[in-house]
Amino acid sequence: MTCIKGIIPPMITPLKGDDELDLEGTSRLVEHMLAGGVHALFLLGTTGEAQSLTYRLRYEFVERVCRQVAGRVPVLVGVTDTSLDESVRLAEHAAKCGAVGVVAAAPYYFAPSQQELIEYYTALADRLPLPLYLYNMPSHVKVFLEPATVKTLADHPNIVGLKDSSANMTYFQTLIYHLGDRADFALYVGPEELTGECVLMGADGGVNGGANLFPELYVAMYDAACKHDIARVRELQRRIMQISTSIYTVGKYGSSYLKGVKCALSLMGICDDYLSYPYRKFRAEERNRIRQALEALGVECVG
Repeated sequence: MTCIKGIIPPMITPLKGDDELDLEGTSRLVEHMLAGGVHALFLLGTTGEAQSLTYRLRYEFVERVCRQVAGRVPVLVGVTDTSLDESVRLAEHAAKCGAVGVVAAAPYYFAPSQQELIEYYTALADRLPLPLYLYNMPSHVKVFLEPATVKTLADHPNIVGLKDSSANMTYFQTLIYHLGDRADFALYVGPEELTGECVLMGADGGVNGGANLFPELYVAMYDAACKHDIARVRELQRRIMQISTSIYTVGKYGSSYLKGVKCALSLMGICDDYLSYPYRKFRAEERNRIRQALEALGVECVG
């Protein structure tokens, strides 16, 4: 499999209810991101509320998005679960729909040891019909995929990369030091505030939630970093930080980032801002703050 390089938005899951997709919004969002030049899409990640969605809806979402994308860009599908069999089942469905790879964070109830993680990911990769990307998300699953663990797993022929959402630059630099020269193992950064810096240092791209909103901005950042155009990187970084410090920080919620992204997409007229339980969309006061943030960014609100 050829290494995917560039901006891979972790797509939100547009909803109208807890088990109902916003079909028109899903279609508009896919075309919005593709028009912005993104290099791939990642479905059913943290930004996609995967663990809050019914299995039926997850399967429907993968099928609909893959059908719409129709091979224009690669599609990756999150299969994180506490059940290895459920991960494999979803991966098999993703393969039938045309996805090119799957992504899995560690099982997230009891915190596994590093040796248990090696054994788990090895067993998973052995059974998957698609290449596997590791997903380091310690804030949500309680464990780090330690660099030594990643190095061991990178030798598995069906484990082809890692997305890091730790926001720990020392950790990411350690991965680049050990694995950055391997053409067969990709390294992606999650937090968009770090994408420019990480790509400058050798990362293969960014899995940036803000690319749901402003895909062309994050693609421009990736391109500037690849060219080592530091002046342009600094210019784009200011806009990325403006988004991060305004849209993602409304309210004191663990889910503020996700609520902000969905609310902004609603105000932009792209899709509904419904969130699945236990999370609820912003009310009028918070929605108005998101509107003000978008207007400060020069975005016309229609919703």
